[in-house]
Amino acid sequence: MTLNTQSKDLPGSKDLPGRYDVVVVGGGAAGLSAALVLGRSRLRTLVVDAGEPRNAPSDHMQGYLTRDGMSPAGFLALGREEIARYGVELVRDRAVDVARGEDFAVELAGGRTVRARRLIVTTGLRDELPAVPGVAARFGRDVLHCPFCHGWEVRGERFGVLAAGPLGVHQALMVSGWSDDVTLFLHTVAEEELSDDDLRRLAAARVKVVPGEVAGLRVEDDRLTGVRLADGTVHDRSVVFVAPKAVPQTGLMERLGAELQETPFGSYPVVDPTGRTTAPGVWTAGNAMGFGEQVVHAASGGYRAAAAVVGDLIMSDLDAAVAG
Repeated sequence: MTLNTQSKDLPGSKDLPGRYDVVVVGGGAAGLSAALVLGRSRLRTLVVDAGEPRNAPSDHMQGYLTRDGMSPAGFLALGREEIARYGVELVRDRAVDVARGEDFAVELAGGRTVRARRLIVTTGLRDELPAVPGVAARFGRDVLHCPFCHGWEVRGERFGVLAAGPLGVHQALMVSGWSDDVTLFLHTVAEEELSDDDLRRLAAARVKVVPGEVAGLRVEDDRLTGVRLADGTVHDRSVVFVAPKAVPQTGLMERLGAELQETPFGSYPVVDPTGRTTAPGVWTAGNAMGFGEQVVHAASGGYRAAAAVVGDLIMSDLDAAVAG
């Protein structure tokens, strides 16, 4: 007996326009990478993309071999072109709800409901920036969060680090690898909250520690030139690093009963090495599964998740054929 696993021959897929083998929720690097693998595997695939990539404020992305320096928008545009070659559909919409029956029923904000045999959720996370005037407006330009993403471009400049919590010390120590002139502004962190180890490491890294709340940034000719404290003091700085609060977008996975685990960077789903969650039939990749997933990691994770889904569907269909 020969089993044809091509998408168009699966029961109901050719007769029900709203039924897909896989719906990928999220059209960033992870989602598009997964969709590419799924399309090449002849699975009927839909990508639902709300169009809100986390790295949208940045003019370029770094550290992705052969794509170093490419604009995030250009990267996504190229990815959309690639998945279209394999018949993958993409809709600009937002998945607002999901329910599990025989298939997954994914409700979109535009009013459409689509069905899928498997789900890959790549909804990423949202960065909540400190409520300091000027920070949000300059984020991705000269207010930065990741030295691996932007450190080379600003190397040797006068760095400020805005401590919005306990990770401020760690961030100041890390960015000292890209500049010998680093100032840690404690902002809302009290001096007594710094441990002896913190103080020793900061001293060893020659990081200057400045107490007091930050009131805003000084900007001249559309360039960051300083950090202004609440007492009116201004410290000359040309770059400020911040550690945004990460808000994982796990609503869909929670609705499906996926188990979550607490981390210092938020609550993320429990997954196996392929990105499979504890909710049957649901995989995840990219920042939806962890804070530290850069673009290159997200693309890799999307590939792994999609390959696992392909294998899962093939074996499921084979088992059904044998049982039938």
